[in-house]
Amino acid sequence: MTKPAGNAALVRLVSRRSALVALTTTLGCALVRRSETPPPARATPEGDQLIVHSSLELPSQHRLLEELRVLRSDLLQALALPASNEPIHVYLFESEREFDDFMRRNYPQFPSRRAFFVESDTKLAVFAFWGDRVAEDLRHETSHGYLHSVVRNIPLWLDEGIAEYFEVPRGTNGVNRPHVQQLLMLLMTQGRRPNMARLEAMTAVADMRQEDYAESWAWVQWLLHTSPERRTLLQQYLQSLRSQAVYAPLSAAVKAATPDAERLLCDHLFALAGPQTS
Repeated sequence: MTKPAGNAALVRLVSRRSALVALTTTLGCALVRRSETPPPARATPEGDQLIVHSSLELPSQHRLLEELRVLRSDLLQALALPASNEPIHVYLFESEREFDDFMRRNYPQFPSRRAFFVESDTKLAVFAFWGDRVAEDLRHETSHGYLHSVVRNIPLWLDEGIAEYFEVPRGTNGVNRPHVQQLLMLLMTQGRRPNMARLEAMTAVADMRQEDYAESWAWVQWLLHTSPERRTLLQQYLQSLRSQAVYAPLSAAVKAATPDAERLLCDHLFALAGPQTS
């Protein structure tokens, strides 16, 4: 797809809990007019890939910014991905009202969310506001930025599953407790079992519900933490996305290596929940 003429640009949007959004076409791309409203102008010194533009004054060594920089090495190490020097611009607004006003003026077709990651043909950008969940939001959206800087054609579900994994605080092994509880509740009340192939069929945000984000997270956490072989399988799959135009679905590789993966993932969720749930 070629870039349109004039002031328009093709973008791929990843919004908080909204993944890649197909806004005006079936290809997940949207025609967005170049911004006329300036974003926050104050910028921190560049740290690795991040350039933070903030409407509130933040010291360059702020602990949240340091956490985001450490997140880069954690993500690259866990997924065995190479580092990129492509800048990721983080636009941080002092208030929700300021953020909403900016998004309405510049991206009127985007849904209402707390934060966004936007990938254009020339730029990776995160937009968020300083609220009660700013750390979680920035970890999630910045994870998208780090990932997209080295893997451009990642499937929707895996993109979100990885961001959900890295949005939780460091040192928790990526365990997202609300996701564990939701998935076990669905299993026990509706008999809904994990199904990676079902997730792989989703190509638009309209296809995904909250439980799909939870299941996407669960597969990533299970692959990274239950055996070295499964971690390597995920890492090799990401390498194949970087190097090949056509690739087999991850579900096929998981099924070949572990035919009872769905049952084992359910067992893993019960183990994460603890004895009170089982």
